[in-house]
Amino acid sequence: MWIPNLPITVITGVAATAGLVSLFKDMYGGPAYEKEASAEGKTIIITGANDGIGREATWEFAKRGAKVFMACRDMARCEAARKEIVLETGNKYVYCRPCDLADTNSIRNFVERFKSEEPHVHVLVNNAAVMEPPQGITKDGFETQLGVNHMGHFLLTHLLIDTLKASTPSRVITVTCSAYSRGDINKEDLNFSKNYDAHAAYNQSKLANVLFSRELGRRMLEADIAVLAVDPGLTDTNLTRNLAMSKSLTRFIIYPLFWPMMKKPRVGAQTILHAALEPKLQNCKGDYFVDMKPGKLTEKGEDYESAIWLWKVSEKWTKAYHHKALLQKAFAA
Repeated sequence: MWIPNLPITVITGVAATAGLVSLFKDMYGGPAYEKEASAEGKTIIITGANDGIGREATWEFAKRGAKVFMACRDMARCEAARKEIVLETGNKYVYCRPCDLADTNSIRNFVERFKSEEPHVHVLVNNAAVMEPPQGITKDGFETQLGVNHMGHFLLTHLLIDTLKASTPSRVITVTCSAYSRGDINKEDLNFSKNYDAHAAYNQSKLANVLFSRELGRRMLEADIAVLAVDPGLTDTNLTRNLAMSKSLTRFIIYPLFWPMMKKPRVGAQTILHAALEPKLQNCKGDYFVDMKPGKLTEKGEDYESAIWLWKVSEKWTKAYHHKALLQKAFAA
């Protein structure tokens, strides 16, 4: 009678289980955007492009022939990622440019330099984000998550509206996530300065992303500029590095449990690629997409009054109203 060798049986079982889990992970992640949509002739700006979904989206755009500007805070990490992307894709038109979304002066300097170099931007991807960092404020006094995730992108988009208008058909894509549905716009204390709650502040910033896209889309009804908010889903990136569980022993328990359901960064980036290149989406005006499919927003995401209120506050806080005359001129053209 044959008796199986216990160690071999255990090892075989573990290997088979790992294989099945990996197969499930790939299937769960969803399909790639495999359409042969070329990015030749397009100039694309993407924030937070040196890591995670942003890096993979940059790789995808470069592979399809786009000229890509990686707008990042850390130039050393950006340059390291850029070199790899250029070597892997064979596209030398990939550039690093300093842009710290926590500093409105840095954003203005980025835009000024970009406009001196390029006459067009066909796709702006507002991708960079921070999640539940220690309590702090940006150089302009905004709560960190509100400042980086929303205010910085709000100002960047405003300063590039005239260039986007001159580059039509063009698109503005803002990356958000399902956390928006658990957020509230804290109108009494937008900065959470009185009672800081990192989780609530993050959810607020993601709701702000959605409301910004909705209002921007409404304001661009007469312009050939598509506006989309996209949710790439649960993706395995460094975004969660500041969470308490990521700094404790519990990560060795929680991470393996969620790993099978977490997308690889390149899979998560497909949502951005789809939003940027799918021809059928050019008429979108604040539409919300999850995994390359139209998503239904909650009442919070459809709150017109909150969107207007947030727009006016953001315009004032970032001093974007100094750019207002140029905006009006661009849309009147």
